[in-house]
Amino acid sequence: MASKEPEPAPPQAAQADVLVDPLEHVAEGEPIIRVRGLVNRFGKQVVHDGLDLEVQRGEIIGVVGGSGTGKSVLMRSILGLRTPDAGEIEVLGIDARTTDADQRRQIERNTGVLFQDGALFSSLTVGENVQVPLKEYHRDISDSLRYELALLKIKLAGLPADALNKLPSQLSGGMRKRAGLARALALDPPLLFLDEPTAGLDPIGAAAFDVLIRTLQQALGLTVFLITHDLDTLYAICDRIAVLADKKVLICAPMAQVETFEHAWVQEYFHGPRARAARDARDAQPLRDASQHTQDN
Repeated sequence: MASKEPEPAPPQAAQADVLVDPLEHVAEGEPIIRVRGLVNRFGKQVVHDGLDLEVQRGEIIGVVGGSGTGKSVLMRSILGLRTPDAGEIEVLGIDARTTDADQRRQIERNTGVLFQDGALFSSLTVGENVQVPLKEYHRDISDSLRYELALLKIKLAGLPADALNKLPSQLSGGMRKRAGLARALALDPPLLFLDEPTAGLDPIGAAAFDVLIRTLQQALGLTVFLITHDLDTLYAICDRIAVLADKKVLICAPMAQVETFEHAWVQEYFHGPRARAARDARDAQPLRDASQHTQDN
């Protein structure tokens, strides 16, 4: 009797994406992001000079600083979108400057990014935008499953189901940001980067987005790296604040410690009238469940 031929093994790339623990290289208690001695230059202009930063697992860290302090440059360096001039960066326990394709893929597969204004592909529908990472990293799954996963992420981001078939140009600014967030969450990454997520939103819409981020962070166990100048966001949802100035991170601590830090910019920023209003709003109105807020903002 002829022996039965063995079934073909699943594709290696797809198997690795499914089976590899995204936190396997991060020991308990170790930071999920570690930056040491970072230097970034643009010609003669030095943006970062010996910058150090650690981000702990499961926290929302707010990154703030004046214009030109390199907040987005820092994020791009961590993501591997820019090669720094010097320094060490580890993301998920992996050297972010690695040239190893598998390790690079491991970082990319497990980091979601929401750029300013969503950065969606204008010629694709919202559903097609959300499916882009799924097609890249899960080529073996069916079209119907990709559709269902995209719909799930769209609802998770607080959008109505009918947004799936709309183009970005048919959405409000707040809805585009939520669509961008849905795409950032498509692969269930443990690490989420947000670049000015509430910029351009009205106060009600910005507050609703803050609630959404905190709710998702708690429900999904996310670590969130959040660049913002929005004092309401900093006071409402951030566990720690990293202040960029003088080409370094001056302080990275809970808000109560940041407020007492002796530096002219810090004192001016966190003790002005807008900061007092944000602090009062936080103390007077605790975060409510995201379902109590308007979805289309």
